[in-house]
Amino acid sequence: MEYSEDDMLMLSGIQHFMFCPRQWALDHLEMQWKDNRLTIEGDILHENVDDPFYRMKNGGVATLRSVHIASKSLGLYGMTDAVELHPSPQGIKIQGCKEPVLLYPVEYKHGKSKPDERDEVQLAAQVMCFEEMYHTHIDQAALFYNETKRREVITIDEKLRNLTRRCAEQMHDLFDKGITPKAELKPHCKRCSLFDLCMPELSNRAKVKTYLKENLYEETS
Repeated sequence: MEYSEDDMLMLSGIQHFMFCPRQWALDHLEMQWKDNRLTIEGDILHENVDDPFYRMKNGGVATLRSVHIASKSLGLYGMTDAVELHPSPQGIKIQGCKEPVLLYPVEYKHGKSKPDERDEVQLAAQVMCFEEMYHTHIDQAALFYNETKRREVITIDEKLRNLTRRCAEQMHDLFDKGITPKAELKPHCKRCSLFDLCMPELSNRAKVKTYLKENLYEETS
């Protein structure tokens, strides 16, 4: 299946969707957003990285920033933080490069490595965009975490690709139906900038009220 241009969704949203589908829906369906310290610091980091006119060469490796990417098969579009061009006989021809290169996307993150795969899925989506646009195959890419100053090499295997495809499909399904998932209080909710807008604590109160009604209160006839 290929999505039309009118059906494309923002690639950056797939990370939010992995973190919490409701957070993604509040932002992309209901257009509600609120920054906190973490989101502001993340924006500052990307402002320092994003520069479409930036081109650096370190040895034989050139680095491009803020490259626009898209995938009709995923129905996603966006911009990558950086992509390194590694000279290789097995690479592809890129305009401005004298020799074939291998594409090596690098995504910059404010914090540190996460316990889940949200960062990996976002990176995999970028890789799949590059592959579709340049008719190539990319085995590895990298995540750079600003808090630890470490680059983590990520293997883009079939398991990660399938997870990315499923997330993209679910995003499109919710978007097409206009559905915002119900709130559910979880440990990571306190770190969310939309906590006050989402009000997940009310969902727990509703569950308690239902439990009391069903199990403790006697019905009166």
